[in-house]
Amino acid sequence: MSQSIREVMTRDVLSMPATATAAEAARKMRDGDIGNVVVVDGRQVCGIVTDRDIVIRGIAEGHDPSTTKLADICSRDLTIVTPDADVSEAINLMRAKSLRRLPVVEGNQPIGIVSLGDLAVERDPSSVLGEISAAPPNR
Repeated sequence: MSQSIREVMTRDVLSMPATATAAEAARKMRDGDIGNVVVVDGRQVCGIVTDRDIVIRGIAEGHDPSTTKLADICSRDLTIVTPDADVSEAINLMRAKSLRRLPVVEGNQPIGIVSLGDLAVERDPSSVLGEISAAPPNR
């Protein structure tokens, strides 16, 4: 039975402008209990930044998070999927490119995100990753 990305994606995707700072993104991630932000230039997706990107590409390189723009630390070579794509297509893309998450884009605008955790919960909820991903967040 084929499933679409729309059925498994996380719909509450957080997007921020490329001109936002790493510190602003970090606060949004903390407040939303998430680990990534889709970066937009105008209304078009141009990248993704993770909590790890802020640490590795920003802080560890000596950049001030309060002045470092997301455009300077985000991943720009994006692989995206549409909401109507098949889940197996997303799995194959993630496997082939060693990705942990894929922005879901419709009409050049981010409408969701699908992560390894989302797919594990859907495909193999009893796996360790599925159980961890389904558990409530630690605070």
